[in-house]
Amino acid sequence: MNIKEAKEEIKKSVQIYLDKDAFGRYTIPVSHQRPVFMVGAPGIGKTAIMQQIASELDIALVSYSMTHHTRQSALGLPVIQEMDYDGGHALVSEYTMSEIIAAIYRVMEESGKREGILFLDEINCVSETLAPAMLLFLQYKVFGNRPVPQGWVVVTAGNPPQYNKSVKEFDVATLDRLKRIDVTEDFPVWKQYAYGQGIHGAVITFLEINQQWFYSIRTTADGVEYVTARGWEDLSAAMKLYEKKKFPIDRRLIGQYITDTEIARKFELYYDLYQKYKSDYQIADILSGNYGEDMGERSRKARMDERFSLLGLLLEKLNEGFRMSVRQEHGLQMVAKALRSVKKMLGQDSVPLPVLLRQQAEEQRQQLKERTAANSVTGREEEEYLIAVHMLEEYQDIPETGDRKKDFEKLKKQFGREVKKHEKQCGEVGAMLEAAFSFIQEVWGNNQEMVFFLTELTAGTDSLLFINQWGCEAYFVYNQELLVYDRDERLAGEIRALLEL
Repeated sequence: MNIKEAKEEIKKSVQIYLDKDAFGRYTIPVSHQRPVFMVGAPGIGKTAIMQQIASELDIALVSYSMTHHTRQSALGLPVIQEMDYDGGHALVSEYTMSEIIAAIYRVMEESGKREGILFLDEINCVSETLAPAMLLFLQYKVFGNRPVPQGWVVVTAGNPPQYNKSVKEFDVATLDRLKRIDVTEDFPVWKQYAYGQGIHGAVITFLEINQQWFYSIRTTADGVEYVTARGWEDLSAAMKLYEKKKFPIDRRLIGQYITDTEIARKFELYYDLYQKYKSDYQIADILSGNYGEDMGERSRKARMDERFSLLGLLLEKLNEGFRMSVRQEHGLQMVAKALRSVKKMLGQDSVPLPVLLRQQAEEQRQQLKERTAANSVTGREEEEYLIAVHMLEEYQDIPETGDRKKDFEKLKKQFGREVKKHEKQCGEVGAMLEAAFSFIQEVWGNNQEMVFFLTELTAGTDSLLFINQWGCEAYFVYNQELLVYDRDERLAGEIRALLEL
């Protein structure tokens, strides 16, 4: 299955393991909660989905790579304890608490969350001295003599043998105590994640055109050359900062993340073309509907890879607007909720309005701190918290009149201005989206370019959230037309297949 399907399966497993009966007991006893064993090539997003699951279920996450652990750090250090047995004394070996188990208790204390996921990566690549203890852990969820706390679901991951020489095959007795999920790389699924993360447009369009280069591990005379989803994401982050600081992006940078020399060379050539297209095609003019006939004619005559690059540039600009709008929307919703609490408290006590606002900002900051401690806050959510905190802190500086009700009305008006500003920005993004549809229709019609554009919009979380919130007539019109066409083609294909029987 792909990483998206794996995420849903793991999420379901966590949910059923944390389900409780009427007496507060876990419906599936802890002893029968099989650890999940996710097997997949390195760098395809196994670790990333764990944070997403923790965020969506509002539970904590503790994550470790087991290749970094020794027997002592995983099990604890041996200590000698004096024990009484049948009236006699005996010296017995005990263990200090495992570093991993201690981390769970620390996260519970700092975040206030009693349930979570213990994620252990590269579980089948541990050292020889740790391997027996890990097999025991998988069967009984115990490190040394310390069990994993109740309410913590064990999820593990490992690499197939062809990707790691250190892989140790589990015996049947161990495998029979695990829920195994095999994960394969899948570019279309990763692309949905990429849009949400704001991956560089050159990376997305390059891989759209060359999906065979999304993931690759091969052995050459010079050693192993590899390309992974993690590599593309990290390269994207570096490229954005290189562009911001006006550093050149060349093979030396690309090769630090994309170690396959041929793919790195191809991407370097493509990036140079991408930058040329960005210069040649005035994206701002297209998205404002003010492009000239020359621009339309050139687009009409462009080769297919150039067309996809142009569409990628349009989507890159639009996605910036979508991301900003969605995050601002959620931030405003958080502020609105805080202001409702402030209004309620105004009628209950005489605390000054700035103090009430400071309390609300501190509550938001504390929630962010707890979720950060639980490792369950995504980058998107962190940004939304920071937007809300910043607005609440700014409101504290609004001059007071001495009348708290009047001061609150001033505050409401300021918030209303923020909402109007947000609505104006969203209207501008919506106009750009409509202009993009008009451009594609005028230049290429309802052909594969329109299908590609619609597909990319549908693949992006932020774009769908924006369209659902603010609408886009062209999106629904063209989507309906093309879906009807696809449906008719599918039915025609099924009829042809039946006639051939």
